[in-house]
Amino acid sequence: MNKIKKLTSATVMSECCLPGKTLKKVKKTSDLLKIISEANRLKILCILKRGERCACDIARDIGVSQNLASHHLKTLKEGGVVESRRKGLEIIYRLRKESLNKFNSILNNLF
Repeated sequence: MNKIKKLTSATVMSECCLPGKTLKKVKKTSDLLKIISEANRLKILCILKRGERCACDIARDIGVSQNLASHHLKTLKEGGVVESRRKGLEIIYRLRKESLNKFNSILNNLF
């Protein structure tokens, strides 16, 4: 006969549930997931994965107005996912790979 092991709170509690620094990582990860959960922002990230792009090209590629693309880019930039630089009149965006690598590492540790 198979015995069913009773799960205690200590058994169920994983590292992501521990107080302190780890919970701060969970909060940051949750905030980032909220930012990137919007479909247009995910499209932007896919575009930027191929390299730097200006806001006007990004807007055209995802099929939205430049104002809306700029709004999404601002949100991604504030979330630390992308960074920008000015090139003449254009603003060029790129992924912040170190930030995404850190995010990936946190997700791997949580799951």
